[in-house]
Amino acid sequence: MKTIAIAGASGTIGRALEKFLTEKGDSVKRLVRRSEIDDSEIFWDPNKDDLDPSRLIGVDAVVNLAGAGIGDKRWSQKRMDQIINSRVKSTKLISETISELKSENGPSVLVNASAIGYYGNSGSTHVTEEAEQGEGFLAHVCSNWEKSTQEAEKAGIRVVHARTGVVLSSSGGLLRKLLPLFKLGLGGQIGSGKQMMSWISLRDEISAINWMIEKEIEGAVNLVSPEPASNLEFTKTLGALLKRPTILKVPNSALNLLYGRQLVEEIMLSSQFVVPKKLQDTTFSFRDASLEEALLHQISSKS
Repeated sequence: MKTIAIAGASGTIGRALEKFLTEKGDSVKRLVRRSEIDDSEIFWDPNKDDLDPSRLIGVDAVVNLAGAGIGDKRWSQKRMDQIINSRVKSTKLISETISELKSENGPSVLVNASAIGYYGNSGSTHVTEEAEQGEGFLAHVCSNWEKSTQEAEKAGIRVVHARTGVVLSSSGGLLRKLLPLFKLGLGGQIGSGKQMMSWISLRDEISAINWMIEKEIEGAVNLVSPEPASNLEFTKTLGALLKRPTILKVPNSALNLLYGRQLVEEIMLSSQFVVPKKLQDTTFSFRDASLEEALLHQISSKS
């Protein structure tokens, strides 16, 4: 049995990870930004660099999923600052805190969230973990996010950067927003529909994070399915499973009006064909290798 501390435990991935780890017999401690209720919670405040190192003694690994939402609001300058600062501040605080505990039975592993936005708009080029940083705001965010773990790495702590793609879950993220529209027959392709989407099912995301905690791997790891899909393929597959038409097309002009040009270009119209090479080179097994399997599981389980 391991003791795992999770920052960002209230999010879609965090909630599912806590449930998974608890069911397999691990002990979970949640980092919270309010008064602790019991010993299963650890107070912290990244904005004030407040995290008591002694609360992490005896913790085997930290999984940091903290960060302001990326696609839920228009990208004003204020929002963009929140997106990057929330990630860099929280990661630096955790990294510096656990580096102080290396010789005091502190965490030996840090699994830190990142995203495939690191690669920018890569079109149809197959991208592995060895690819260089791309261009754009999200690439800048991910680069600084990952650099914020340097203190932990210097202390000899094993650090893994979980470069996550689009996580498919009916309880949060993109799919949760799209399902009501598609059920009403209002789903349709975005832009040309040719842009590639590198996705991963929620249960494979959780299994991969657990795998990274347990296995001797470090550095960047792409958390995506081996079979990315175009936006058009995603649209048709989801419509077919729900038995609803998908004849509508969402024009770029409408998206720009609703969300702002930069967000639209970097999230909705960006094309990424990301390959999970490190996962494929190991014994890791995907439960949802195909898009249809992943969507069907989410639609039927509502989880």
